[in-house]
Amino acid sequence: MVLFGLFMILLDSTIVSVANPAIKAGFGADYSSTVWVTSAYLLGYAVPLLITGRLGDQFGPRSMYLSGLAVFTAASLWCGLAGSIGWLIAARVVQGIGAAMLTPQTLTVVQRVFPPERRGTAMGVWGAVAGIATLVGPVAGGLLVDGWGWQWIFYVNVPVGVLGIILGAIYIPRMPTHRHRLDLLGMALSAVGMFAFVFALQEGESFHWAPGVWAMMAAGLVVLGVFVWWQSANRGSR
Repeated sequence: MVLFGLFMILLDSTIVSVANPAIKAGFGADYSSTVWVTSAYLLGYAVPLLITGRLGDQFGPRSMYLSGLAVFTAASLWCGLAGSIGWLIAARVVQGIGAAMLTPQTLTVVQRVFPPERRGTAMGVWGAVAGIATLVGPVAGGLLVDGWGWQWIFYVNVPVGVLGIILGAIYIPRMPTHRHRLDLLGMALSAVGMFAFVFALQEGESFHWAPGVWAMMAAGLVVLGVFVWWQSANRGSR
């Protein structure tokens, strides 16, 4: 069941790229704003990813998975209904956050549910689903945009997401949680480091790879290095 959500979010990471020309024309937006429809999702996804993995330990992978899928599904509806490029970008950030909430839980569920002798096969299926989703995305996006309009690349997620929530609530087992003190400083370091690095990587070309872009990327790596050190130094205190 968890692969249901994984397929959706990875499909969405590639399906939008083919819809960008239609989105640009529909809103009369400029190129840089349209590019942010994709960049916003990737930032919303990448920045909290380290944090949501820890939250899955705290509150349980089942709860985080279902919550993430609900956020992703609601944000998909918001994307389709967006009346301006700005609102679409905002909805894509929320959609990315929902995706970040559920992705780590898919691996956790696979590792906990399957016995060691079957875990390798299960991880192979996980990887295959991820690969298929990224390949299918552009094809599905082209068909939906040509047939019904760019909004439908988001609307199609709604019934699929609702079905995924229902099936997940029925079939994903409740698992023991690992309660620990929330590391707020660690969360802040990972979020800041990931944002600086990913933002610089995505937007570097727009700023012609100016020195400030490289400085931001380097700063992000430094902060992530501090995060790794902080995690190692405080491992025994949790």
